[in-house]
Amino acid sequence: MTTAATHSFTAAIVGGSVGGLAAAHELRSIGADVTVYERSVDRTQPRGAGIVMQAEVESLLSRLGVSVPSVSVQLQERQQLHRDGRIGRYEAPQWMTAWDTLYTTLRAPLGDVCYRLGSELHDLSVESDGVTATFADGHRTSTDLLIGADGVGSTTRSLLRLPGDIAYAGYVAWRGLEPEADLPGHLVDLLAERFTSFGAPGMQMLCYLVPGANGELERGSRRVNWVWYVNTAESSLGRLLTGTSGRRYDNFLPPGELTVENLTEVTALAERTLPGPFVELIGQSHVFMQPVFDLPPSRMVADRVMLLGDAAGTVRPHTASGTSKALGDAAALARALHGWTPPAGLPQQRLGSWEAHRLAHLESVARSGMRLAAQSLLGPAGPDHSACVDTR
Repeated sequence: MTTAATHSFTAAIVGGSVGGLAAAHELRSIGADVTVYERSVDRTQPRGAGIVMQAEVESLLSRLGVSVPSVSVQLQERQQLHRDGRIGRYEAPQWMTAWDTLYTTLRAPLGDVCYRLGSELHDLSVESDGVTATFADGHRTSTDLLIGADGVGSTTRSLLRLPGDIAYAGYVAWRGLEPEADLPGHLVDLLAERFTSFGAPGMQMLCYLVPGANGELERGSRRVNWVWYVNTAESSLGRLLTGTSGRRYDNFLPPGELTVENLTEVTALAERTLPGPFVELIGQSHVFMQPVFDLPPSRMVADRVMLLGDAAGTVRPHTASGTSKALGDAAALARALHGWTPPAGLPQQRLGSWEAHRLAHLESVARSGMRLAAQSLLGPAGPDHSACVDTR
C-alpha cells in the first residue's frame, strides 16, 4: 500500500491494536498524516486470540503485499469430540492466524509512523476545525480528525458521552495458547490441521493451531490455541479477574495471573464436563480469561471524531468477525474521506453513509452472534456452571 507524498489531513488514532493499525494503513493510503496512541506500555504481550481469516483481513494483507499462507495455518478438517470418546469429522479447509501474528504483520510497515505507547486518553476538545486530545501523561495534540479504535472499554466513546454501557453477557472465555512442541505428541496429532470442538448446554470449547510466537508455520513450531466458553455468574467475576498479584483486572486476565484456587476450580469443572483430550490440554496450559461483554451500537461519527471496531459496538466471538469488522470499518472510512482536504468542510454525506452502512452491518452481525450463543445456551438463560465450582 503506497502513501501519498503530501498529506491531505492529520489524524490521531486512539488505540494501537489491529483495528488501530488497520486505520493507520487505510488513512495513510489516502494521504493522511497519522499518529497512533496506545494506552498500554508494552504491546508485545500476546492477547491470546486466534483469528479466522476473513475477506476484510485478506484484502488488507493483499494490499500490503502479504499472502494469507505466509501468516496462517491451514486446517483441513473439522472434528467434534464427545465425552464418550467418539469423534465426528468432515472436510472443511480454512486458514487461521493469531492476534500477535497479525499485529506484527500490520505494525512492521508502519515503522516510520509515530506509535506512542503509554498514552491513555484523558480528555477531548472538539472544535469546528479540529480536535485536541489530552493524555494522562500530559501530552497534548491537535489534529484534523480523531479515530477511536480503543476497544470495548473505549475512553473515546465515554468522553463523547454516547449512550450505552458494556454489559456482561453471562459467560467467560477461558483461553490457552501453547507451543505445540510443549504438548504431548498424541495430543498434537489429534488437534493439528483440524478445527476441534465440543459443546454442551452452557459451554462450548474450540481449538485449532495458529502460527508460532514469531510467526513460525513449520510443524513443531506452531501454537495450539483454545477457547472454552463457560456460563459464569456475574457475582464470580470479581474473584476470577483478581490475579495472583492482587490486581483486579477489568476485562482480561493475562497469562500467569490465574490464582491457584481459581485454576483448581477450572480444572475440576473441566474434568467433570469435557472430553479427555480437552481436559489434558487445559492441564498442560497457562490458562487465562476474558469475560464476554456486549456494547450496543450507538453512533460512529461525532463531528470530527469517528469510532470503529469494538469502540463502536461489539459482536460475540462466535461470529469470528470482531477483527474483520474493525478492518472493514477502517477501509470504508478511508473511502468516505478520500479526496477531503482541510480547510474544506468534512464530507458529511459520505460520512453519514459510512456510519449508516457500518452500523447496519454491526447490528446484523451482533444479532447473529447472540443467536449462536443462545443455541449453545450461553448466557443467563443457560445453566450456571460457576455454581458447580464456586465453593465460597
